[in-house]
Amino acid sequence: MVIPTWNAGARFHEVLEALRSQSFEGGFELLVIDSGSTDGTPEAARAAGARVESIAQSTFGHGRTRNLGIAHTSGDIVLLLTQDAVPIGSDYVASLVGAFDSGNVDGAYARQYPRPDCDPILAERLRQWSASRNERVLQVLAPGDAAAAQLLFSRLPPIERYLSCAFDNVASAVRRSTWEHTPFPERSFGEDVAWAREVLLAGGAVAYEPAASVEHSHRIELVREFKRLYCDHRNLIELFDLRNVPSWRSVRAGARGQRDVYRKLLDGQPLGAWERRYWRLYSVPYAWLECAAQFLGARSHWKTEESGFWRWFDGRVRRGV
Repeated sequence: MVIPTWNAGARFHEVLEALRSQSFEGGFELLVIDSGSTDGTPEAARAAGARVESIAQSTFGHGRTRNLGIAHTSGDIVLLLTQDAVPIGSDYVASLVGAFDSGNVDGAYARQYPRPDCDPILAERLRQWSASRNERVLQVLAPGDAAAAQLLFSRLPPIERYLSCAFDNVASAVRRSTWEHTPFPERSFGEDVAWAREVLLAGGAVAYEPAASVEHSHRIELVREFKRLYCDHRNLIELFDLRNVPSWRSVRAGARGQRDVYRKLLDGQPLGAWERRYWRLYSVPYAWLECAAQFLGARSHWKTEESGFWRWFDGRVRRGV
């Protein structure tokens, strides 16, 4: 198992404890790739029996660092986990590895549950994500036939192209033999979905395995959410030609619609009067930010080619994501 870390904090101890409790025949190796932590993260990992490789923070890349970690391990199936995703139950590893038993699976990803303290707006959005489904899903276009897979992919509507390639390195696993000829692309964001797209277009298959689950979510921070959504939709237009919010008019209409959606959502939540009022107020700028980030991210490719300001803006938004 490979875990990239940087100042992982107290929650990393929960991750290590959950991994220590795993019931998996033969055990598994744990490799931590640390990017210059100063809060004791490497020491905690070593104390838990992990091997730690240190890299300069400036060299970290979501795809590059995971490729480095996989190259430093030896298993036929390599699990990937983020520093704040806590496995649920002692069968997490066994369940995710078990997704490969059929022999035709190249990668698998686990179910994610929001943390109990997750913001009500974000918790609902996470419940709508592909990694929150109840049923196991095998995602495949044309098994073993790259030409047929590419033809089918080209005929799908953009949203179906995206959904067919869902994959999430928050909690995932890859077959080493697949990774050896299809490593993670060196992207600043979204290396997991981009990898799944390459695998499926080559005739491979990806499994969603809900029997393996983790607890993972972040508190909403407007700036971080804007950056994440911007980068996400920058990828979606490039990989799937998917543009959810095509104009400023759509931003305005979408924000109003999302605000109403969040208001109804909050009214149905078991919240106190003050908490409900707070989140209703918060949902107004959040809905606008959400739609604006999707719009700006999707148009960033051509805007950065024609404008120095947009190249500067794009670089600032994408930094540190």
